[in-house]
Amino acid sequence: MSELVTGDAVVLGLRPAKLPSRALALAIDLAVVGAMFVLVSIGLAFATASLDDAAFAAVSVAAFLLVLVGGPIAVETLSHGRSPGKLACGLRVVRDDGGPIRFRHALVRGAMGVVEILMTLGVVACIASLVSARGRRLGDVFAGTLVVRERVPAGRAVAVPPPPPWLVGRFAGLDLSAVPDSLWLAVRQYLTRMHQLDAQVGRSMAERLAGELAERTGVPVPAGVPAGAYLAAVVNERQARDARKVFAAARDGAARGGFEGSAGQPVGGAPVKGAGAWVPVAAVPSAEAVGAGAPVPPAGTDDGQVPPAPTGFAPPA
Repeated sequence: MSELVTGDAVVLGLRPAKLPSRALALAIDLAVVGAMFVLVSIGLAFATASLDDAAFAAVSVAAFLLVLVGGPIAVETLSHGRSPGKLACGLRVVRDDGGPIRFRHALVRGAMGVVEILMTLGVVACIASLVSARGRRLGDVFAGTLVVRERVPAGRAVAVPPPPPWLVGRFAGLDLSAVPDSLWLAVRQYLTRMHQLDAQVGRSMAERLAGELAERTGVPVPAGVPAGAYLAAVVNERQARDARKVFAAARDGAARGGFEGSAGQPVGGAPVKGAGAWVPVAAVPSAEAVGAGAPVPPAGTDDGQVPPAPTGFAPPA
């Protein structure tokens, strides 16, 4: 296995894809693109039946470039390197430094793909992939990209070490929106392998990454906080925010879906006597609204006691 090595001699945990998996992904992509091209060609044949031969040839060339060349470029750009074939095979196109690709990378790969895949039936791409130690074709060499395996076998994943307890939550107000994915990847790779590095090399790399992270966030590294601990704390804060977003989305979805509690009650609802339906407690009219002279007990009770929550836990008396 040939691994990626950064300029700081740090091995990245990415596994380059070899020719068999790339060929299978390419076959799936070509099948999808070919089917789309056939459908577009049939549609154009009916739409351009009244055109002369020259106009029909021009439209055909435009359809070829749009579907067989522009389609893969657009898909790789929008999906950040995950075409349908690569998604099915667990592969992804990344930059040489492990970061996500952009339009210029997909454009170079697509333009070279016309020559080494479509015009030569993939012979040039296969030879280049076999010769390359990391399985790269000519399009990857010119674009500065690499196809890697995203699906890591069980037991190979390495968790990011947690920060010191006294730094947890300290960076809750930090703005992380300007931090690019490539920098997050570099920080994560450093944290998972910092114990394998030489002390001096690891310290210099942590200081460089901490400086770049502080520059992106606009807040300098606090005095007295080691660079490695700062990186771990910021990554922990980002993971905590992502977890809160997921939990909040799940909670909102459950509330909108009207999931029922353990006693058959929907969350946030209270029974209304004789109504046969559940309504929120806040929807029950107040005493002033109905013009009564005495307070109206909460709906669903006779003695004014609020029924227990759906979880089964009742508030203390």
